[in-house]
Amino acid sequence: GISTYQIEPDQGDAYLKWLRTNVMRTNAEAKKQGLILAWKIFVQERATPGDWDIAIATLYPSYGKAMDYSAADEAKWDAIQAETWKTADKDKQREASAPRLAMRKYLGTRYVREVTLKPMP
Repeated sequence: GISTYQIEPDQGDAYLKWLRTNVMRTNAEAKKQGLILAWKIFVQERATPGDWDIAIATLYPSYGKAMDYSAADEAKWDAIQAETWKTADKDKQREASAPRLAMRKYLGTRYVREVTLKPMP
């Protein structure tokens, strides 16, 4: 999935620091547990006022893994979040992660598939 955001004025460095401090740790553990294969951050200057500044791309083991609900995977994510935020209380997790909301505006997430082209005969 590719999630896109607009960064609020003068919040770029703060948001990147927030990602380094919190998301890197969460995604590293998610990768260890097989929930994701990789993730990357892309930045750009906006071409139009509605364009994005930062895109976070997450590579899943399969399209189904990204799209289909799994109680086992949800339990793994919950445990990772509890470790990251030092609490299993979802309200406290939301409160701890709330500062990021003032730094950026969420534009949306798209799920795409990679296509590997076969050589022409």
